[in-house]
Amino acid sequence: MPSIVTLTLSPALDSATSTPRLYPDAKLRCSKPSYAPGGGGINVARAIHKLGGHALALFPAGGPSGRHLVDLLGAEGVPCQALPIAEWTRECLNVVEQASAQQYRFVMPGASLSAAEQEQLLAALAALPALDYLVISGSLPAGLAADFLPRLLHCAGQRAARCILDSSGEALRQALDVGGVFLIKPNLHELGVLAGVEIGEPEQLAGIARGLVAAGKCAALLVSLGPQGALLVTGELSERIPAPTVKKLSTVGAGDSLVGALTLKLAAGAAWPEAARYGVAAGSAALMSEGSELCNRADTERLFAWLQAHPQGGAQG
Repeated sequence: MPSIVTLTLSPALDSATSTPRLYPDAKLRCSKPSYAPGGGGINVARAIHKLGGHALALFPAGGPSGRHLVDLLGAEGVPCQALPIAEWTRECLNVVEQASAQQYRFVMPGASLSAAEQEQLLAALAALPALDYLVISGSLPAGLAADFLPRLLHCAGQRAARCILDSSGEALRQALDVGGVFLIKPNLHELGVLAGVEIGEPEQLAGIARGLVAAGKCAALLVSLGPQGALLVTGELSERIPAPTVKKLSTVGAGDSLVGALTLKLAAGAAWPEAARYGVAAGSAALMSEGSELCNRADTERLFAWLQAHPQGGAQG
């Protein structure tokens, strides 16, 4: 099986709790908190592990929160390589208001990385014994060197690794300017920001995605469309993949579950449409899980079987 490595530049220790009602200027009594590893690439590696695969999570970690994060990954059985940094790993908070069942997500800024710590990350990537797929997922910390991402992609390219990028804004734009990215997974808004337009029509969406592939910016795109599923575009095909209807309990990690499942299938040799459907199934399965639980393997396989049997969508039986 090809080697999969995920890189998270802004990892997080996620805590989740609930309170009867949110309102200002009062003490809000909360339920006992639960803790989970967080950050894009880390969640991708966790999702791959939940689906029976293997991925190494590479990330910087600092302070007691960083040690807690590493311990939580160890308890889940997810292989990781944490590189020590001076700043503490950020902590993020997810709160459910019981009265409305609405979820509120408080996302803190990622720990900054010194120049020496950035070099340490690049050296660690270059020293990995095997690297076939590199998933770069999540936000970038402030103060990252302007040439860090190009150097990172160049290092992966020297290893002939297929780079999958799930980020937005300047990180996405910079990576596409460098070129050589295997797959990007923007949502509709992120793709619109990249293109500098508000995307309103399916034909417009497909045209923008095909233009990026034709220009050599990336080999493929999987544009996540929320309840409408996803759009897969490669040099050979453009296919809309429906999302199965599920009961939504939490949105945390749905996109990361999608990327993890997609990467796992691609590494196993699956064709693009099959891998994309498995990704959408895992993303939908994550919606059915509470808190930061990500996708469940049994739910993912069941939803994937439904998508394979109903490629154009329709009512779920």
